[in-house]
Amino acid sequence: MFARPSFETPRLTGNVTKPEADLEALLAYLKGTRGFDFTGYKRASLERRIHKRLETVGVSNYDDYLDFLEVHPEEFAGLFNTVLINVTSFFRDAQSWDHVREVVVPALLARRVGQQLRVWSAGCASGEEAYTLAMIFAEALGSEDFKERVKIYATDIDDHALSKARQALYTEREVAEVPPEMLAKYFEANEGRYIFRKDLRRHVIFGRHDLIQDAPISRVDMLVCRNTLMYFNAETQARILSRFQFALNDNGVLFLGRAETLMTHTSDFAPLDLKRRISTKLPSRTGTLRERLLAAANTGNGNAAKSEGGHARMRELAMDGIPSPHLLVDANGILILANERARALFGITQNDVLGPLQDLKISYRPVELRSAIDQVTTERRPVVLREIEWPSLTGEMRWLDVHVFPVVDPSDAVLLGAGVAFTDVSAAKRFQRDLEHANQELETAYEELQSTNEELETTNEELQSTIEELETTNEELQSTNEELETMNEELQSTNEELQPMNDELRQRGEELNRVNAFLQSILTSLRGAVVVVDSEIKVLIWNRAASELWGLRQEEVRGKNLLGLDIGLPTERLKAPIRSCLGGSKKNASVMLEATNRRGRHISCEVTITPLVTPDETIHGAILVMEEQEIPQQGASRDGARAATPVRQDGKRAR
Repeated sequence: MFARPSFETPRLTGNVTKPEADLEALLAYLKGTRGFDFTGYKRASLERRIHKRLETVGVSNYDDYLDFLEVHPEEFAGLFNTVLINVTSFFRDAQSWDHVREVVVPALLARRVGQQLRVWSAGCASGEEAYTLAMIFAEALGSEDFKERVKIYATDIDDHALSKARQALYTEREVAEVPPEMLAKYFEANEGRYIFRKDLRRHVIFGRHDLIQDAPISRVDMLVCRNTLMYFNAETQARILSRFQFALNDNGVLFLGRAETLMTHTSDFAPLDLKRRISTKLPSRTGTLRERLLAAANTGNGNAAKSEGGHARMRELAMDGIPSPHLLVDANGILILANERARALFGITQNDVLGPLQDLKISYRPVELRSAIDQVTTERRPVVLREIEWPSLTGEMRWLDVHVFPVVDPSDAVLLGAGVAFTDVSAAKRFQRDLEHANQELETAYEELQSTNEELETTNEELQSTIEELETTNEELQSTNEELETMNEELQSTNEELQPMNDELRQRGEELNRVNAFLQSILTSLRGAVVVVDSEIKVLIWNRAASELWGLRQEEVRGKNLLGLDIGLPTERLKAPIRSCLGGSKKNASVMLEATNRRGRHISCEVTITPLVTPDETIHGAILVMEEQEIPQQGASRDGARAATPVRQDGKRAR
């Protein structure tokens, strides 16, 4: 036995059984020696496929199989071909591919007008899926534009499958799903096989890639990975989908198999067609913000006024447009500015502007502004007067917050005056009153709400438990669905393996039918009656001449003992010669018997018995040939009388 390489083997801890530990050791050996990491595959499917290989080579457990691999390195190819189920076809799930051809690809081309397109077929197996993509894009763009703009990267972990994919040579059965017009356009017939067009094949690049370990292909516009993720467990699926999210461009298309979903990556992908498992990558928020900033940076100010007068007018209009009342008073107490909202609210006219503030009602109603302005100009800090009542023209009471702030020239720190801003807080005041009233009602209803809250909490816990159970059930159903899809592909793979055997059996059946027909023709054409019996003297064959002679059909005598048949032949006299032939003591025997045929006529019947011998000289039956001999009339010649004399078993006539 060869020395086994030292790989880290899982220890037997807790509830881990020895078969599980042996399987982990086998997987570690495969990863260390051949670079295949099967630890992320679903264990049920993986164990089933490996057990199939164990039965093929006649090994009973994982540990013995590991020893077998060390001694027979050629077994690795058979193991990988069994575990890596390469079930694929052109236009698999035709409805999904029709949607891709009619909707998805045209939308993708509309977004990427005149730009290069990168397409990735992950888990491409023997290449049918990658060439399907090539045909769809060539149909949408035309062959010349396809060769200029499209690159299709097709990857798989199975080198044997990739070798077949690079040859692009397929049987008539493998291209059966290709539409006839595409088959004629994109394939060349070659001695019963079909090869994909060489000029387009150059733009489909095949390479070995492990979805679990290798870095993903980047800047991809469309990623197709169908019925591959379902072989991996949930953790590995999430890791692979994260790599797919990195590989795709924003708004890139992800096309999965019908048993695969994106339940854990809804923030990264949005469904385009949930039934057909077609999704798009959501744009990152960083890119969206960058676009907004660039748009803001490109905004021009060409409409700004070019003269100082224009600037002043612009400031005046802007002040009037402010929705809250504003006043501006200089250091001498002169009202410099009152915006439109302030004039309407406090009854200020244009004639009041540039006049002393103290002459206006606004100086003391609704609040004493002069003292507040004096405080601001003295202390040079803002003053806020909260919730000042002010009745509106309709008599409805309003509440205003008055903000008085100093206006200082920052160049020389000179106080220029003060600004007054009025903020309507009526809504907040009313909300506060309503809140106080609501608080009183809440105080009254608190005990009832507390009780209801406890009941709701209990219900929430029950609902949470139900949700967890439903999530668990959903995950189990998803896993079961993937498992069923896996088993379906395994059955399809087995069916493809059995197809040649079925063809061979059908051919042998046809040959057997021809032989049987030939044998039946011989038996029918013989003049004498032919009866074939087995080693127990049961009838196997009873030809038409025998039916004509004794009046019994083949269906009536088959399987019955010849010696017990009620016919006009004294069959008890055949027992001894038949036994002699069956025992091998004689090679043949002949008996002349007096008999009565089916018409009641007395005849002499010569019965010739020959052993039924197989090619290996084994006797398993006897062949009886019965020929009718007429009984001579009375007064016949002496020679005629001699002809009626019985014949002995050795073939000589009795004297």
